[in-house]
Amino acid sequence: MTDLNYLAGFGNQHQSEAVAGSLPIGRNSPQKVTHGLYAELLSGSAFTAPRNENLRSWLYRRQPSVVVGGFQPLAHAFLRSGAREGQVSPPDPLRWAPIAMPAEPTDFIDGLRTMAVNGDPDAQMGIATHLYVANQSMERRAFINADGEMLIVPQQGVLTITTELGLLEVAPGEIALLPRGMAFKIGVDGPARGYICENYGAAFRLPELGPIGSNGLANARDFLAPVAAFEAAPGAYEIVKKYGGSLWRAQQQHSPFNVVAWHGNLTPYKYDTKHFMTIGSISFDHPDPSIFTVLTSPSDTAGWANCDFVIFPPRWMVAEDSFRPPWYHRNVMSEYMGLVLGQYDAKPEGFKPGGSSLHNAYVPHGPDTEAFSKASNVELAPHKLDNTLAFMFETRWRLLPTEFALQGGALEANYAACWDGLTDNFDR
Repeated sequence: MTDLNYLAGFGNQHQSEAVAGSLPIGRNSPQKVTHGLYAELLSGSAFTAPRNENLRSWLYRRQPSVVVGGFQPLAHAFLRSGAREGQVSPPDPLRWAPIAMPAEPTDFIDGLRTMAVNGDPDAQMGIATHLYVANQSMERRAFINADGEMLIVPQQGVLTITTELGLLEVAPGEIALLPRGMAFKIGVDGPARGYICENYGAAFRLPELGPIGSNGLANARDFLAPVAAFEAAPGAYEIVKKYGGSLWRAQQQHSPFNVVAWHGNLTPYKYDTKHFMTIGSISFDHPDPSIFTVLTSPSDTAGWANCDFVIFPPRWMVAEDSFRPPWYHRNVMSEYMGLVLGQYDAKPEGFKPGGSSLHNAYVPHGPDTEAFSKASNVELAPHKLDNTLAFMFETRWRLLPTEFALQGGALEANYAACWDGLTDNFDR
């Protein structure tokens, strides 16, 4: 593999080659590809999708993906897919403490822990939210998710992600987006923990800006794709594939990371959330959280997303005569929330980095008693909310917690008590 280098721009038509002259010029699939390579197309959309929505990349590789052994089932104690594998739960707010690091050697695949599910990967709708914990790198082991793309949000530990198109190094505060159907493996430099949104629906894209105009939120140029790199070391690989909600395994006698050159717009990306241009009120009132949307996966109903990825990064709070934390609300969307670092302003004590919460559609939630009291009485001078990063996976469908989420030991039994101090203060 080569050193880490990147190509800028979300959705751009990129091209890269690890060996000069490996990319065909003027044609995608010539009769004889240079350097004895094989041409292979990876599609992320139907061939006849509108041109501006068509996702695909041409890969020029030492051996094609068809050279792989037969697949056998692979059991996994904690990985779940689709609403059919969720558990019935009451319409209560749910919150989890950070899960502990494993004592035994655990790589990214073995460290997956599904927290909540909806939809159906075969129907190409909905999402699953996972946690991961890992203390061991995937060496001669690769993962292919044929069910959905994976949005990875590291909370602890730097990830080195090897993909078919090259390498990404992703630290806490950054995110990685890995296309559906593309092989990858993850290396760690110590104990690692984070969050994953597995998206079964339409591919994530940048949201429309509407009245905001041509600038703001996440800029396409700040998303970085890898340059071509291939693994030269010989030897067998275990290929783990998620397919139809289940895991399968096969052995092949060569590395899947053997792409010498590629071009197209179906690529993995990394994005540093420090580049997000936050937008907020400079007069009064509290804008809707949709202004913090980084990526969106639309559904068949305009405005009701299959999934929105929303962040709450450091920002200035300057509105006058306004309640600055989120107000109390009951939303049509379901919200799975995580905290990467620092404090979340609406839950200053109980919500910990590495923890998560779930507020499903029409489940009331909002600031705890402490946050409400402080925000109601503080002097409204300009204030910098700093050293924090929270996020939401927001979806139009109800999220069902898994058996692990309800019985794995991290569920907080008294979460709702954080609102007990909100007494009736009505005064005629």
